[in-house]
Amino acid sequence: MLARLSVDKAADGESGRLPAGLRRESGVLFDVDGTLIDSAYIHTLAWWQAFRQSGFDVPMARIHRCVGMGGARLVDHLLPESRNREVDEDILSAHSGVFGTFWPSLRAFDGARDLLAKCSESGLAVALASSAREQDLEALRSALAADDFIDAATSSNDAENSKPEPDILVAALEAVGVQASAAVYVGDAVWDVMAASRLGIPTIALTCGGTSEAELRDAGAVEVYEGPRELLDNLGRSAIGKLLAG
Repeated sequence: MLARLSVDKAADGESGRLPAGLRRESGVLFDVDGTLIDSAYIHTLAWWQAFRQSGFDVPMARIHRCVGMGGARLVDHLLPESRNREVDEDILSAHSGVFGTFWPSLRAFDGARDLLAKCSESGLAVALASSAREQDLEALRSALAADDFIDAATSSNDAENSKPEPDILVAALEAVGVQASAAVYVGDAVWDVMAASRLGIPTIALTCGGTSEAELRDAGAVEVYEGPRELLDNLGRSAIGKLLAG
C-alpha cells in the first residue's frame, strides 16, 4: 500500500492527488539526486563510510554505479549473500546519518530551478519522482528552491519497490493525474532509465550525476545532456518539447 504523497498544490483531501480542475494532461517527472541536485557523489561517500563502519570495504566506483537504487536494494546488491543480514539496518542508518551531515552543503545544478519553472509555465505537470527519505527530500527541496513550480513529490514512503522497479514513477504519475503515455522522465542513472522503460516512458538522461552518455544510451535513454542547463537550452528540440507540441 503506497503512503500518501507529498502534493504541493491544493491536494484533493487525503487522496494525495491534484483536484481534477488543476490537473494537466501532460507532465515531466524528475529524479532529484544527481539530476537536479549535485549529490550523487555525496551519497557515494556516505555509503562508503556506512559500509566501513560495519566492516565492509566496498570500492567507491562500485557504490557510485548503484546510486539511484533504493537503499535496501543497493546494500543487497553490493554485499555478499552470505553476510549476516541483521547488519543491513545498521548500514542504512549509518548512511542516513552521514548524508545528513552534508545537508547544508547541498546545491542545485546550474539551470535546475529554471528548468522546472519553464516546464511548469509551459503548462506541464511537474513531479519529483524521488525515492529519498522524507527528511532528505526536504533538504533537497530546500536546496532546489523551486517549490512554486512543483506539483507533487514522492519519497521512499511512496513505493514498495525501489528503482529499477517503476513503483515510484507510478506514484508520481498518480499524484499529478498524468498517464505514462503523456509523460517524460528526466534522470541521471541507468536505474532511472530502466524504471521508466518498464512503463514505456521516454527518459532524458543527464550525465551530471557521473554516469557516461554511452551507458545511459545503452540503457535506453532517448536523449542525453550534460545537465539541467543544457537541457533547458535545448528544451524545444527535446522530448519535452515534443510533449508540448502534442
